[in-house]
Amino acid sequence: MATRIPVQIPVFPWFSDHSFNGKVIFPAVETMLLLAAAAREIDPAILPETMLQAKFSKFLEIPKEAGELSALVEYEESDGNLSLRLLSKMQFKKISRIKEHAELVFSSCSQEIIPLEQAKRKETDTAIDAERIYRELVPFGPTYRSIVGTLYVAEDTAIATLQAPELAQKQEMEDVLGSPFPLDGAMHAACVLGQCMADFIPFPVGFGVRSVHKPTQAGAIYNTTVKLVAQTANELVFDLSLFDDQGDACETVKGLQMRDVSGGMIKPPADLPRLITSP
Repeated sequence: MATRIPVQIPVFPWFSDHSFNGKVIFPAVETMLLLAAAAREIDPAILPETMLQAKFSKFLEIPKEAGELSALVEYEESDGNLSLRLLSKMQFKKISRIKEHAELVFSSCSQEIIPLEQAKRKETDTAIDAERIYRELVPFGPTYRSIVGTLYVAEDTAIATLQAPELAQKQEMEDVLGSPFPLDGAMHAACVLGQCMADFIPFPVGFGVRSVHKPTQAGAIYNTTVKLVAQTANELVFDLSLFDDQGDACETVKGLQMRDVSGGMIKPPADLPRLITSP
């Protein structure tokens, strides 16, 4: 049986840099921090470093000048797993409506997730400057511009350098899961790679598994390798890993699902390189 608990989500000033179609959106990476903290409080035996069966079903919009968001965390336990959902309640005159925004599953059993092999840049790779990425392709504000320098794409792979900003306030669970910004930047790299392969702007809507091998640190430089593993007319699926400057894997996401959430209203620029994967 599912249990619901109310939560108050602090709205940090930098969230205003994370917007889509003119609306400020609570980031998926923040949702992961929030639900991981809730999972650890509900069951201290849960291992928050591994997340399973993620779904990001609907955006959670942040109203202008909001200092915090009122939400609900719904959870249920089954066979050693803890499933959590992030919900919001919309109150109308006579009725209320519950909207589901995200779901994650955590386990009390450790799982070995093998990172990708770190890709190396080749002279034939196509270069896309970070300035263009955040001006046209992933138009987020300064705090979320985690890709630095140049992103390189070729066939089914993207590689990029990432840097996590150093902010005044450290968030709960960062010591365990690391800074949320490098993973966010890796998903930006997947979005750019996807725009070179499809006729829509791909947004993350879920993943199979995320494993934090070594927490990322604010201010540090990381590298990401993103690889397309499946493609249909409406969906792209990627695997990705983040690496530190020693080449050690810090995070891995397998089965990152990305789809069009604009209803076909937003298209990639016509002059982006078009990549075709090998059969």
